[in-house]
Amino acid sequence: MASIDHAGFLTPGSFPEADPQDGLEKALRLFAVGERLGFDSAWIRQRHLEPGVSSAAVFLAAASQRTRRIQLGSAVIQIGYESPYRLAEDLSTADVLSGGRLNVGLSAGVPPHADLLGPLVFDGDWTGYDLSYGRVERLLDNLRGHYLGDPDRVVVNAAGRHRPRLQPVAEGLADRIWYGGGSLRSAEWAGRAGLNLLIGNVTSGEGTDDFFTAQLRQLDAYRAAYRGSRPARVALGRVIVPFDSADDWTRARYAEYAAGRRERTLAPQGERRTLFAPDLVGTSDQILEALDRDPVLAEVSELRLELPYEFRPFEYEQILGDAVGHILPQLGWEPAAERRPAPQHVSESWGAQGK
Repeated sequence: MASIDHAGFLTPGSFPEADPQDGLEKALRLFAVGERLGFDSAWIRQRHLEPGVSSAAVFLAAASQRTRRIQLGSAVIQIGYESPYRLAEDLSTADVLSGGRLNVGLSAGVPPHADLLGPLVFDGDWTGYDLSYGRVERLLDNLRGHYLGDPDRVVVNAAGRHRPRLQPVAEGLADRIWYGGGSLRSAEWAGRAGLNLLIGNVTSGEGTDDFFTAQLRQLDAYRAAYRGSRPARVALGRVIVPFDSADDWTRARYAEYAAGRRERTLAPQGERRTLFAPDLVGTSDQILEALDRDPVLAEVSELRLELPYEFRPFEYEQILGDAVGHILPQLGWEPAAERRPAPQHVSESWGAQGK
């Protein structure tokens, strides 16, 4: 059985198109629920052209004010649509607001819907822009907060006279950058760049039709190439839906959801030979048996529960509660609240100073 010391969850953050405020509010509340349950991290998907979170930095800044301890992550930001400098400013601001809790997942390459969004994002012919790993490297360089220009270059503004650099500088954020890898090439590059690695339930079938074989090869490639100055971190995502405390109707709904997605797991899909891991839906004992057979889980110590789209808030809470109560402890995990005290909230500290 695997030994997990860090457990997180990823929520889609979807909302009804006619009422985005309600959906975003529910996603923020789920982050707070996850913190109370003892999860180490909570992650939000960033998506474009769908009713969901389109700006992870803005959402996570809001989440930082609803939570005190839990790590806050994005999975993943498509760097092709972003300015490496402006995104660095936004992420640094969100990280400072959170007290250094941000974890940023990124992906490179031509992003989805580029034919529609490219002309809106870029000036001129967007097809000539560099949308490769170099864009991620530029973001990393910006996050490190190096001074700009010559050593004697200064700027003068309302804040006074000082050397120019990105503001605010979020110390340590560059060490909390993750790359969403799904191929041998991306896993190897993430290792050489010294980034942390996110892998999930979707991957590329390169030389094999077996999902787990493909993902193990990627994990080996990442570790062999890793050149970071700190220990490499790998977080594994799996769709895990226990229904121990659910009623019969909800159990049937979960089972129907999994059955509708099973066919895609039977063979590589499309020209890119995309492989999908089976969704783990059932009792906690059934899920633990499946996890015990997962050879990739045995190689990592960080697990991320990927919550399905279009489930209701109380269903997400039930899934997370059952995972904490019945599954994660069997993998060696302990709730974060039992391992370390929560830091003092900013507003509490401010209030104490003002008394």
